[in-house]
Amino acid sequence: MADFPGKVNTQTSSSEPQRSSGSMVDMDFIRSIPGILLIAEIFVGLLVWSLIASTSYTSYPAYGWVMFVSMTLWLLSIALFVVLLRFYQRLPLISLMVFYVVAAVLYITAFLADAVSVPSQWYLWHGHLGASAFFAIVVTLLYGASSYFAYLDWRGEGQNAAASTVPV
Repeated sequence: MADFPGKVNTQTSSSEPQRSSGSMVDMDFIRSIPGILLIAEIFVGLLVWSLIASTSYTSYPAYGWVMFVSMTLWLLSIALFVVLLRFYQRLPLISLMVFYVVAAVLYITAFLADAVSVPSQWYLWHGHLGASAFFAIVVTLLYGASSYFAYLDWRGEGQNAAASTVPV
């Protein structure tokens, strides 16, 4: 007991301000399948609306719907990505699943409107409209995959072994 005070570090302050060891960004989310899918949804959604915006889409009314869906979901996906970077573990999983299901349904309608409205005459910008239809189905499939993984997380089947074990 006599040697106890010699083993204790009594330094309480330092010349540098202390920083929390926790990061403000959840890097595990970025490396996870839902994070990778969300990044892909943002990138491919950008392709959809930028391909349509680079044409004279106002001459075809269906492209107004495609632009609305693609721009709205692109902005919401960016906002969701920023929120999930910080609060992924604390967000209700049912809300993520609902967002992804609604996004997939909206994008399937936008894809159908896009694909049906591509004119049969060949002009330079019609290739952009056809490419936007292709990327619209790709982003629809990405939102569908995100819906599936959100459903698995919500049901508890997406957890790893460490998260699902109970300490004894």
